[in-house]
Amino acid sequence: MGLRIAVTGWTGQVVRAMLERVPVGAEVVAIRRPELDLADYRTIAPALRAARPDVIVNAAAYTAVDQAESEPDLAMRVNGQAAGEAARVAAALGIPVIQLSTDYVFDGTLGRPYREDDATGPISAYGASKLAGEQAVAAATANHAVLRTAWIYSPFGKNFVKTMLRLAETRDEVGVVADQQGCPTSALDIADAIFTVARNLAERPGEASLRGIFHMAARGEAVWADVAEAIFAEQARLGGKPVAVKRIATTDYPTPARRPANSRLDSTKLAATHGVSLPQWQDSLSACVKRLLADQE
Repeated sequence: MGLRIAVTGWTGQVVRAMLERVPVGAEVVAIRRPELDLADYRTIAPALRAARPDVIVNAAAYTAVDQAESEPDLAMRVNGQAAGEAARVAAALGIPVIQLSTDYVFDGTLGRPYREDDATGPISAYGASKLAGEQAVAAATANHAVLRTAWIYSPFGKNFVKTMLRLAETRDEVGVVADQQGCPTSALDIADAIFTVARNLAERPGEASLRGIFHMAARGEAVWADVAEAIFAEQARLGGKPVAVKRIATTDYPTPARRPANSRLDSTKLAATHGVSLPQWQDSLSACVKRLLADQE
């Protein structure tokens, strides 16, 4: 019998990537609203139970980082309390739960990539809500894996890569922040990793080392301006017009929510325990740009 995975959400980048990358021997049931609404706790248990899963992946979230500053209660309800409820359902069913989290649980002041045991300290309402979700999941069940990732992009939805390509259509130069460091990570790579982690959790229930918090980001690091330059270089290589990147400071592009200056995640633990190591960020980014440009033709 195959591995049946219930995933919260429908339109998010990771969920859409999972639906595209379902491996042989697995089945993904993506539960959408109104059957499951993380803002309405009454819907969570019935929807997840009806899916008859072997593993629950809580991928749905309140992801409007800036808007969360004016809607902190809603962000906390969806990202924090609802995550705990999904984990309680998993515990009642006797199955593992995978919770997706973020680099925003850190304050970004560390001088090296963050490890799982580094102190958290979110500097935004969004980050605080995601940290609350991690804590709620851990309190509900020991049979969990929290996967923190960062700087997600994909061929789906709204993300940095698609924004840069859109701006390139009408601009010869784009100003991009150059003082925030991170690990640009493809949702397609995240999906592949989730499937491996889910199978490990389901097939090896007695291994405590497979459970807990893990960082899951692409290899290598960059600032946002580096990512933009790589996008435009790939576009030019494929015959598109050249676009220059103007490196700017975070203070030149103010936003309601503060972003961590350092979003680098050390994913060594994930590789050592689950055997998962995501590709170099440049390789996956190049493939994404190529696919998006081909879709425009």
